[in-house]
Amino acid sequence: MAHESFEDVQVAELLNQDYVSIKADREERPDIDAVYMGACQMLTGSGGWPLTILMTPEQKPFYAGTYLPKHTHYGTIGLIELLNQVIKGWKEDREKLLHTGNVITRQLKNQLEKTSGRQQLSKEVLERGRDIFRKLFDEKWGGFGRAPKFPTSHNLIFLLWYSVLEEDNAAQDMVEYTLQQMYRGGIFDHIGGGFSRYSTDEMWLAPHFEKMLYDNALLAYTYLQTYTVTKKTFYAETAKKIMNYVLRELTHKQGGFFCGQDADSEGEEGKYYVFTPDEIKKILGETKGKLYCRRYGITAEGNFEDKNIPNLIFAVDYEEEEPVYQEMSQRLYRYRVFRTELHLDDKILTSWNGLMIAAMAKACCLEDGERYMKAAEKAQVFITENLKEADGRLLVRWRKNEAGHKGQLDDYAFYSWGLIELYQVTLDVKYLIEAIEIAGKMEEFFGDEAEGGFYLYASDSEQLISRPKEVYDGAIPSGNSVAAYVIGKLAKLTGESRWQKLWDKQISFLMSRSGDYPAGYSFALLAAMEGLYPSKEVICTTKKTYFPQELMELLKEKVFFNLTVIVKNPINEATLLNAAPYTANYPITSEDTYYLCQNNTCSLPMDFAELVKSLH
Repeated sequence: MAHESFEDVQVAELLNQDYVSIKADREERPDIDAVYMGACQMLTGSGGWPLTILMTPEQKPFYAGTYLPKHTHYGTIGLIELLNQVIKGWKEDREKLLHTGNVITRQLKNQLEKTSGRQQLSKEVLERGRDIFRKLFDEKWGGFGRAPKFPTSHNLIFLLWYSVLEEDNAAQDMVEYTLQQMYRGGIFDHIGGGFSRYSTDEMWLAPHFEKMLYDNALLAYTYLQTYTVTKKTFYAETAKKIMNYVLRELTHKQGGFFCGQDADSEGEEGKYYVFTPDEIKKILGETKGKLYCRRYGITAEGNFEDKNIPNLIFAVDYEEEEPVYQEMSQRLYRYRVFRTELHLDDKILTSWNGLMIAAMAKACCLEDGERYMKAAEKAQVFITENLKEADGRLLVRWRKNEAGHKGQLDDYAFYSWGLIELYQVTLDVKYLIEAIEIAGKMEEFFGDEAEGGFYLYASDSEQLISRPKEVYDGAIPSGNSVAAYVIGKLAKLTGESRWQKLWDKQISFLMSRSGDYPAGYSFALLAAMEGLYPSKEVICTTKKTYFPQELMELLKEKVFFNLTVIVKNPINEATLLNAAPYTANYPITSEDTYYLCQNNTCSLPMDFAELVKSLH
């Protein structure tokens, strides 16, 4: 629509004559997008982008649709015809359009007030979620459902932890096979690293070539989680390829992470990524070129519009990458960069940066994880310096030294998640303090004290025709689901009943909306696991000014679900008292001392060897 309509003189003249045209970036204003996408779904039964809304000056929509051609085509009304019809109706029968706008606005508000009643939290809802995924699972190609296929990471994280907690090998098999098949396909960039948004076919071969930060953050996190459970180096190496791509191509020199890269080059989708055999041989030479083409499925016939997307779909040894192929991919990458250019979306979004911080922090489990840890910490500093106001409130985005728009729920929830991941791998209490601060702002400005849940935008933000609470875990987890996960962690780390009560209320709110399709709320199920399975809290006191190395190594090497750790030493004692007042009960002695707490009961003091034995 941008090319054929909004840049067209005829359309522009018509719009400028009778309409006030507003173009909203849904990444900068997800509140506007959510409200009017709800109107579109109500009017048409479906939604999508580009989203086209006609509304009154009072913001009340009376027409909604998605893509509109310039002129009516194959039964789809054209934008010009629509604009002419509406302006005629506006002049001749305005009351009808106003009535439609009032009805839709009223229905949107009524929809928000609907509740599904309280639902008891139980493992049964987890089982139903698992069963739905099992029915949808594609046993041939991995993933769930039919094309187009999306790499919805939170579904896999839920299944992974379900498999661990319930010893469900079938759930783990679904996760591993999907991660393997996605990597083998063309949705993964075998030359430059990173994943595209989704696959247009069921075998993960031909993607929509756009690369987004949020997908790559969540996928890196998922591969790392799978590595910690399985200890298979394939998952660690894939995560590193994702994060190396992000550090190379999506990272600002000051540390923030850019939004992503477009699919098009020179007006052609995928042109940047595809090759012919002759092109490969020209760069690598005849002998190496043939080797590369054979391994990565590059043929004269092509697999995408007469050219080829490199892939490992039919490579048996896909998990092993010999140095010779790494070197060839590097040469092709250098050639590709100069052959065509990708447009960079250089906005830096607080919410998506929170996701990438969580992933980079999780990479500390790798032997060479220091590089990623430093990137996570640098990005956190970037947000603090550029996207956080003096009163502690967050902003949505930063671009070219200019930040804007009041932060929304996802900004607070996702950034809090990143801070908690940073705390859990560094044990630096400053990250815990900031997570508490941000979550407190989230509760104050977004929480619904009466009904539970969090609104999408703040109480003091621009008020739209409705104020939704998004709960469905779609392409990314909902802010409400991540908020529940964050609050659950804070309850255990701080020992404060305030957070536990808020978690109970939030989980009740989420479960009441999961209905008969809990698989659509997989991150909410993950948060619910925090209360359905036993938790363990470790308190360590030490007179050292640094954290015990043996403890840090244990947390990197072993998988502990629902474990939180606090370390108290002379440096952080006073600060920790503010974050977790209960730590006053644990004195620092001459030796490193550990306490293991379960079900609100703590053990007698023990040494490290006794702790390890107790944890297992």
